[in-house]
Amino acid sequence: MKEVLLSILLAFSLSAILTLLTRNIARKYGLVAKPRADRWHKKPTAMYGGVPIFITVWLAYLLFVEWNREISIILAGSSLLFLVGLIDDIFDIKPYQKLLGQIFGALFIIGNGILLNWTESTLINSAVTFFWIIGITNAINLLDNMDGLAAGIAVIAATITLISLYEAGGYNDAVMISGFIGALLGFLIFNFNPASIFMGDAGSMFIGFFLSTSILLSQTAGRSRSIASVLAVPVLTLFVPIFDTTFVTILRKLSGKKISQGGRDHTSHKLVALGLSEKKAVLLLYGLAAVAGILAIIVRNLEFTQSVALIATFTVILIMAGIYLAKVKAYEETQEIQQQNAIFTFLVDISYKRRIFEIFLDVFLISLAYYLANIIVFGPIESDEKRWEFFLMSLPVVIVLKLSAFLLLGVYRGIWRYTTLSDSITFAKAVVSGSVLCVIVFFFFFKLEEISRSVILLDALFLFTTLTASRLAFRLFRQLLPYQSQPNSRKVLIYGAGDGGEMVLREIYNNPKLNYLPVGFVDDDPMKQGKTINGLKIFGSNGDLSKICEEIGVQEIVISCKELKPENLRRVKDFCRETGIILKKAELKIETIGFE
Repeated sequence: MKEVLLSILLAFSLSAILTLLTRNIARKYGLVAKPRADRWHKKPTAMYGGVPIFITVWLAYLLFVEWNREISIILAGSSLLFLVGLIDDIFDIKPYQKLLGQIFGALFIIGNGILLNWTESTLINSAVTFFWIIGITNAINLLDNMDGLAAGIAVIAATITLISLYEAGGYNDAVMISGFIGALLGFLIFNFNPASIFMGDAGSMFIGFFLSTSILLSQTAGRSRSIASVLAVPVLTLFVPIFDTTFVTILRKLSGKKISQGGRDHTSHKLVALGLSEKKAVLLLYGLAAVAGILAIIVRNLEFTQSVALIATFTVILIMAGIYLAKVKAYEETQEIQQQNAIFTFLVDISYKRRIFEIFLDVFLISLAYYLANIIVFGPIESDEKRWEFFLMSLPVVIVLKLSAFLLLGVYRGIWRYTTLSDSITFAKAVVSGSVLCVIVFFFFFKLEEISRSVILLDALFLFTTLTASRLAFRLFRQLLPYQSQPNSRKVLIYGAGDGGEMVLREIYNNPKLNYLPVGFVDDDPMKQGKTINGLKIFGSNGDLSKICEEIGVQEIVISCKELKPENLRRVKDFCRETGIILKKAELKIETIGFE
């Protein structure tokens, strides 16, 4: 452990010094990345930050790491990719030329016997490793789209890899990874928002290749502990770049845009379009990477089915978040990708054939709830042959009966974006009915001693909780993430901070076509002044309305009150007439609201 910490500290210091020198030299000689329409940065920024990372990693290797064939091969292959990236930074080579360099590097690693041991077949393992290396290298390259994002995610992934190697007894390999972490941290000082230097393709391709191949070290020489470790740990360790690349690839492919072309349609850009600052968007993705990494460590010591259940749950949550983010516009209207493709619409617009997605999701939730109930009551059922056989035999019956109950009792009649807690009554009825059907069928067709009342009760509880949570998911996303306003949205002040005002606010949030950005409330009740509704401040109507509108830039006022005192209404009308602010009234109807 001492060597690991020393390697990190020295590499960090050396990288910071070299990055500072590189930045100054790049600025002096005009070696900067200039802003472009398809890029995120808005001012010229020094390039070639990958050079100090590369140099530091090599120096850390020479100083701290005992010679090792596998590490030497990985460093040699990574150096090849560094040179390919550096040539691209200087001469801007074609994408296929960079791909050729990646292919040569991957074949070099595979040819020296460093593989992902996912199967018993060397041929299949070689093919999987080939696509793994190229895929992760490009994923990190694509992830380098916002200040500090690629370097920070790489630090987290490398830290998880270091822990895995250290636990597996690969101390020399862990020291190598620690030097890599230190090099990234030293660079990150100058690359985190606001960045003063970029790593360029030389850095991103070196980092991506080094990460993808370093993970192979824990997969060789019989170090992997279980099938979950073999399959899941590498993917979870680099989950964020894999998710982002998959997300961008699908959106670009189905919308007719080149995958290799730069753009502002990455996960980070979507989060910023929702209203997060660049720093918060990057930190949120850091957190997601950390959660995935912790999950990778956890599944190493779980039973296979427990690992699958945990990973599947995490994946479903991410898929739902991806569907939500896919609807977010990250471009200006003139740049917005055309979304007329039917398949694209299927993916992004959940109102189109969303029931298919719901049914598959519910199949997963029913299976998960039933499995969790069994392992809580009986422990790891995989080790009990009788219990495991009964679980596998009864699971299809449980799925069919509960889906039937969901269908008959109206679970599939609702629209997710309008789901409220009152809908939980419907969900509870459907879950209870499904459980009753299961008990009846079990009683008549299975042995009575196989039935556990505790399993039935826990299964119903888990299913109700996950079913309700899944239906409230999109409302939760909207509450957790800021409201996405359009660039030309009109700032609106809502007059009336009661139930009507809250309904108006909800309609604005649910209907982007109104093109409104709510900025606050105003109300005649002095007891409400200074309080908030959904984070928006309530102003008192007895104050200076003109001052309020000027401070927050109000362009329209929407009256939500059913009954407004004539003198107050006349005062607001006179004010809007004098200032040119548009005045509208919300017509409240049964469960609907529209604007005049």
